[in-house]
Amino acid sequence: MSELRQSKYIDITTDYGFKKVFGSDTNKDLLIAFLNELFRGRKVIADLYYNKNEHVGDAEDIGTVIFDLTCTADNGEHFIIEVQRTAQVNLKKRMLYYSSKLIADQAPKGNRRAWNYAISEVYIIVLMDGFRMPDSGGKQYFLHDICLCYRDHGKIFYEDLGFIYVELVNFVKAEAELVNDLDRWLFILKNMSLLKGLSKYLRKPIFEKLFQLAEYSKLKPEEREMYNVSLRNKWDAESIRSSQEELLKQACEKAMAEGKVQGMAEGKAEGKAEGRAEGKAEVIKKLLCLNKFSISDIAELANVTVGFVEQVEAEMAKDK
Repeated sequence: MSELRQSKYIDITTDYGFKKVFGSDTNKDLLIAFLNELFRGRKVIADLYYNKNEHVGDAEDIGTVIFDLTCTADNGEHFIIEVQRTAQVNLKKRMLYYSSKLIADQAPKGNRRAWNYAISEVYIIVLMDGFRMPDSGGKQYFLHDICLCYRDHGKIFYEDLGFIYVELVNFVKAEAELVNDLDRWLFILKNMSLLKGLSKYLRKPIFEKLFQLAEYSKLKPEEREMYNVSLRNKWDAESIRSSQEELLKQACEKAMAEGKVQGMAEGKAEGKAEGRAEGKAEVIKKLLCLNKFSISDIAELANVTVGFVEQVEAEMAKDK
């Protein structure tokens, strides 16, 4: 297989690149440093162990990198982290399922009364490269740090289950704008294969090791082959995702044109929120009828909540 266009450093958001940098005991200091920045002081990981069983991965995810990690904090506490990095249908529900599986698997087969639900903390970390957070409401956050909390006043209800989504597409800082190590990690993750060398903004021992490890010229021939395959797979996935997004955009524009968006026009003229909602509902109905897009895709494009789309879908079902 012929080699692809060269860059000095490998793309570490490919399956091969991510596993090479973060997936071995030899380089676990890199993963520990990255994870500690994501926790922003809430947790300080002193050591981690790579669990051998990627037990929550589905058959359709074969070939992707999923890390199931047991971590030891600097205070001796143990907790479990799973790192996911692929775009998936029903992302939020899948991550909730994975977290519940990690929790349920801690239960002993017998004598649960003595165990008394001594559940370890569980965190799901999702590295979103090239795809967006479903139902984000148009907010341009690059870090979504999520926990269980009271709806009324926001106080944390349960501290030991958390989700951290890293939305790389929203991280747009230039090198000169990097102010902390979290910025530096995200900049490197997004731009590694475009860089020519280690700049003064990144000159730290942990990043020096990372850059040395990621040099394409240091890969063995068989490693280059695996990397090239992984890079092609990433480009193919990005092409498919881009085509789907463009198709969704075109379908939405067509739906709005065909429907004349009467409710939205009336809402503008009369200042009525219900008019705008009615107009969006008509667009959503047309997109749902196409049977080509997910609920979250439609919600993001129409700038509404997933709940609103589901409500429209339920009303359509009643009318049938």
